[in-house]
Amino acid sequence: MEKNFDVFFSQLKETNATFDFYTDFKTVIQNTSKIEMQLNQLNYLLGKINIKKAIEELYSENKKCFEVLDILIAVRRKDKKKVMIDDSGKAYLIKDFFDTPDNIYKFLLETGLAEIFINKNIKNLVDYVFGVEVGLDTNGRKGRSGKKMANAVKEQFNKHNIPFRSEVKSTEFSDIESLGKDLKRFDFVIKTTKKTYLIETNFYNTQGSKPNEVARAYTDIAPKINKYNKYEFVWITDGQGWNPSKSKLQEAYSLIPSVYNLTTLENFISMIKEEM
Repeated sequence: MEKNFDVFFSQLKETNATFDFYTDFKTVIQNTSKIEMQLNQLNYLLGKINIKKAIEELYSENKKCFEVLDILIAVRRKDKKKVMIDDSGKAYLIKDFFDTPDNIYKFLLETGLAEIFINKNIKNLVDYVFGVEVGLDTNGRKGRSGKKMANAVKEQFNKHNIPFRSEVKSTEFSDIESLGKDLKRFDFVIKTTKKTYLIETNFYNTQGSKPNEVARAYTDIAPKINKYNKYEFVWITDGQGWNPSKSKLQEAYSLIPSVYNLTTLENFISMIKEEM
């Protein structure tokens, strides 16, 4: 079947976002629950006029509760190596602020949390962090979009009884020497009597730099795989997040022989069936 990019591009779906796409409340609840006890202890600081004294009192009682202060400025604990500078321009690791009452006071003062605590603009830190976690969870939407795309493709393979393997490491194909030593994980691998198809899938709901990066990467990797007669690289992509990157997608589409979207996926499946 002759490839037609304009038709292909017109078929890209507006979104694959379902009701559970926007916020993973299960994860939000889990993340908040893990530090709920410490947050409740930090509630002691809310409304205290002499917050420096309150910090000292709480620190002498349980200094470990201050270890979760970073989430109050929407920084996860794994990011404590992040650096911030004070008014004098001196750089600090965030985690270094939580080791003494003076440093904790400095952290609260310079981040603006001290004033919020004193004025009791926050009524309960557990509820506040729940909201922070909802906000941070938006960063996971791109990952959820990709998982939904992979599941959609998997459902079609299962529906048509196409045998496949998921999450296959490139090290299994040592004869593809052109891939080099860089470890890659293919979303799906399908082996027929004719070829072994190494498949990548993605879906872009929103614009960004990632589609451009992926298009460049796959344009590079496809010929490295396709130079071997018994292998072929297949890219299944969709989503109107490609709109700002149309030219980059068109370039990749012209250079990679096997590019499909969710509409044309049936063409790939029909071909696979003939080769089984």
